[in-house]
Formats: sequence, C-alpha cells, structure tokens
Amino acid sequence: MGITKQLTKHGNSFALIIDKAILELIGIDTDALIEITSPDGHSLVLTPIENHDHKKKFNRSLNKINKKYKKTLKKLA
Repeated sequence: MGITKQLTKHGNSFALIIDKAILELIGIDTDALIEITSPDGHSLVLTPIENHDHKKKFNRSLNKINKKYKKTLKKLA
C-alpha cells in the first residue's frame, strides 16, 4: 500500500512534500543529501547519502569563518 501525494508549485519548479513521519521512518532529516534515481524511467527512488566527510568539511569551514569574522558577526547580530 502506498501514499498518494500531489505535486505543488514552487517557483518555476514542482515540489513533493514528504511528511515528517515518513522522514523519521526512513531515518533522514532536513540536512540529509538524497540521491534520486529512476531505474525504469517511470518511478523515482530516493536514497539518503551518508556523507560524514561533507559535514566535517562544512563544520571546519564554519568554525574558521566564525573565528576570523567573530567581531563582524557579533555586530551584525
């Protein structure tokens, strides 16, 4: 048994809203990277990509920027 969903207009594109319960069921959150494939040309398969290196690199960059621009960021806040 599947779930029927309607595409929604989002700017010049269309979006599929995935319910929070479904995201929790498959163990992904809003920060997850997702690979989209179409094995038969008629269906889509969404697969979460676990890329810990990407998160580590992002966090290192974020820390570097926060350290370098600490005073400016405080003024902007």
